[in-house]
Amino acid sequence: MARPKPWEVDDELWAVIEPLLPKVERRARHPGRKRHPDRLVFQGILFVLHTGISWEHLPQELGFGSGMTCWRRLAEWTEAGVWPRLHEVLLAKLRSANALDFSLAAVDGSHPGVKGGSKTGRSPVDRGRTGSKHHLITDATGIPLAVTLTGGNRNDVTQLIPLLQAVPSVRGKRGQPRRRPDVVLGDRGYDHDKYRRLVWDLGVKPLIARRGMEHGSGLGTQRWVVERAFAHLHWFRRLRIRWEIRDDIHEAFLTLGCALICWRRLHATRRFPAERAVAGS
Repeated sequence: MARPKPWEVDDELWAVIEPLLPKVERRARHPGRKRHPDRLVFQGILFVLHTGISWEHLPQELGFGSGMTCWRRLAEWTEAGVWPRLHEVLLAKLRSANALDFSLAAVDGSHPGVKGGSKTGRSPVDRGRTGSKHHLITDATGIPLAVTLTGGNRNDVTQLIPLLQAVPSVRGKRGQPRRRPDVVLGDRGYDHDKYRRLVWDLGVKPLIARRGMEHGSGLGTQRWVVERAFAHLHWFRRLRIRWEIRDDIHEAFLTLGCALICWRRLHATRRFPAERAVAGS
């Protein structure tokens, strides 16, 4: 039996996605050309995300529709807020499965390659090249909780509070939704007492390495999960280089990538269920 391609959407995943998509009624008069099926178009979007191929080169023989059709549908669904809702739904499923650990979170930033567009800036660590920056926060096991996009000239510490505030209210269990981790871990790039106070104000304990201290603080034994999450996120070739001029389209790919990582983790949890509940979930 052939292994399914990563852009092929099975019935289980489609059952999660389809209710989130906006319904488009076909006009009774002058209906025009029939709308290409959403499921096939979504697979076309995933094909571009996984392979990094340009929209105009999307192979027609795959049956996903033209590249422009997929791009327009991506823009339409982005405007409708589909991708953050999908990410939130999958986080709730993970929490329901005791696979989400809010006892601590880890943050980090990464510079992808860039073609151009808004939310770009001259990077202070890449020979002044204009670029963008991905900022990511994960739970204690490396599950992406939120991701933001800024210009390459933005310091990591400036995104610490926006990242914490971007974490959605995660349901999945009885009682109030969980939104804030107990502790947030950061490297020396987040060393600033002002931001430590702001983190405390959100009810989160900052555990951030200080500049000038010798290596070996021990945070690396817990922070590596966010670096692994970046490796998983940039496994999607469309995210290694920012080709999109429009920042909202690139952010859509970022959030969709996070959602797909959550979906894979959910499948792994079902295949290998934990013997006990995750602490802090």
